[in-house]
Amino acid sequence: MKLRSMLLAGAAAVAMTAGAAGAKTLVYCSEASPEGFDPAPYTSGTTFDASSHPVYDQLVEFKPGTTEVEPGLAKSWDISDDGLTYTFHLRPGVKFHSVQGFTPTRDFNADDVVFSFDRQADKNNPYYQYAPGISYEYYNAMDLPKILKSVEKVDDMTVKFTLNEPNAPFLADLAMDFASIMSKEYTDKLASEGKEAELNNVPVGTGPFEFVAYQKDAVIRYKANPDYFKGKAPIDDLIFAITPDPAVRMQKLQAGECQIMPYPTPADIDALKADPNLKVEEQPGLNVAYLAYNTKMAPFDNPKVRKALNMSINKQAIIDAVFQGAGQVAKNPIPPTMWGYNKDIKDDSYDPEAAKKMLADAGVKDLTMNIWAMPVQRPYMPNARRTAELMQSDLAKVGVTANIVSYEWGEYLEKSKDPNRNGAVILGWTGDNGDPDNFLGVLLSCAGAETGANRAFWCDKDFNDLINKAKQVSDQSERAKLYEQAQVVFKEQAPWDTLAHSTVFMPMSKKVTGYVMSPLGGHDFYGVDISE
Repeated sequence: MKLRSMLLAGAAAVAMTAGAAGAKTLVYCSEASPEGFDPAPYTSGTTFDASSHPVYDQLVEFKPGTTEVEPGLAKSWDISDDGLTYTFHLRPGVKFHSVQGFTPTRDFNADDVVFSFDRQADKNNPYYQYAPGISYEYYNAMDLPKILKSVEKVDDMTVKFTLNEPNAPFLADLAMDFASIMSKEYTDKLASEGKEAELNNVPVGTGPFEFVAYQKDAVIRYKANPDYFKGKAPIDDLIFAITPDPAVRMQKLQAGECQIMPYPTPADIDALKADPNLKVEEQPGLNVAYLAYNTKMAPFDNPKVRKALNMSINKQAIIDAVFQGAGQVAKNPIPPTMWGYNKDIKDDSYDPEAAKKMLADAGVKDLTMNIWAMPVQRPYMPNARRTAELMQSDLAKVGVTANIVSYEWGEYLEKSKDPNRNGAVILGWTGDNGDPDNFLGVLLSCAGAETGANRAFWCDKDFNDLINKAKQVSDQSERAKLYEQAQVVFKEQAPWDTLAHSTVFMPMSKKVTGYVMSPLGGHDFYGVDISE
C-alpha cells in the first residue's frame, strides 16, 4: 500500500512540475479512472468529474450547491405557452479551448449546440457511433428520441428546441452532463483526418479548465482556461491523482499530497475529523444504492421470487456493517429528501422463514445466482464487496447459493447492461437534476430497459404510463401524486432490492476555500482556491 502511494504521488509530482513556476495547483485524489472524456455516452459520476465538470459547459447549469437552473452558455431563454418550444439566446464571445493540433478560429455559436444534440439523435451523423461501443445512454433512457422533435439554428446566437409533447423536466435535463456542448469545428477537423475517436481522448470545450494530458489510471492534468467567460479560476493547475484505494487516498490527504479526496471509508470519518489540518464537509446524499435483478431471466422474472430474495437480505445489517451509521435503509427508489417521495410505502420485511416458504411455493429450489459487486467506492456505496458478502451469507440461510463477481469499473458498467447477465447487480444513483424523473425514468422506464440504463431490464406498463404522464404535467403537486403511485407499482413488482441512502462526506485540507458540495454528487473545482 505504501509503495502504491509513493508511485501515485510520484506520478502526480511529475505532472505538477510541468506547470509554470509559482503556479497554484490543486490535487484531487479521485477514486477511479474515467471511462472517457466525452460525457455524452456515459452515466458515471467518475467520468463526469473528469470531463463535463472541468472541460465543458451546458446551455443552462445548476447554481452551485443547489438544483436551481441558471444561465450557462445560454444567457436567457423563452418557453412557449404550450410548453413545446424552447428558444435559447446564446452568450456571445465564448471561446473554445486549444489543444495540440487544434486552435479554434471562431467563438461558440449555434452550430455547436445543434451538433451536440444531433450526434446523439441522428444515426447518419458521423459521430453517432464514432468509436466501438459508443451509445448515448442518457439521451435514449430519458426517451428524448420520442420527446425531442428538432433542434434548429435560428441564427448564429439563437437555437430553438421543439418538443413533440410537454416535458416538465426538460430545462433541468439540459443542465445535465450528457448535454455538454462540443466544438463542431474541432469534430469536423477530427473527422477530416479520420481521427473521430480522439473526441473521447482529447476533449475540447468552453469550460473553466483545459485538458492537458492523461496518464492512464494514474494522473489527469488540466490548466485554468484564461479566457473562461466567467473569469479565470483561482487555481492555475488542476491534477486528478487517480487513487482507487480509500486508505491510500486518506494517507495522501493527511500527508498533503492532495488537498481533496472523495468517498472516505465510514470507519475513517472520525479520524479525518480529528486531524487538525483537515476539515470534513458532509450532507445527506440525493442517492440510492440498489440490487437490480435481471427480470428477463428465470426465476427473477417472477416478482414473488424477487420479493422472497428481498426478504432474505438483512438491510439493517448492511447499514450497520458497511455504512457504519452514515446511511439509512432505503424502501423507495428515490431518496426521502426528494419531492414525490412516498412515505407511506411499506418496505419488504427481513423474514428468512417467510422467504423460504415463498421460494418453495414458487417452485424454486437449489437456486444459484451471481451477485455483481462494483470494484470502486461510490457516494451511495462505501464497499460493494462487503455488501455482497453479507448478502451471500443471508441468501445461504434460505438455500440460495450466491457467487460474487466483479470487473474493472468501466467494464463492470458495460457488462452489467447485458440482458443475458445472470443474477443481480449492485449499483446506485445520485440524482442529476433534482427531479424524480431522473431516477424513475432513467433507471426504471421501458426506454431505459432498452438502453441498459435500467439494469433490471424491467418494463411495466402501469409504471411506465404513470411516469410518462408525470413528465407531461406542469403542476408539481400533481406530478408528485403520480410519482407516489409509481412507487407503489415498483414496490409490488420489486425489480430491485432498495438498499440504502447514504450521507456524503468530503474531506479536504483546511487550506482549501470556495469548495461547494453539490447535492447532485459531482465534484467541481471552479471557484476553489488554496490559501497560503
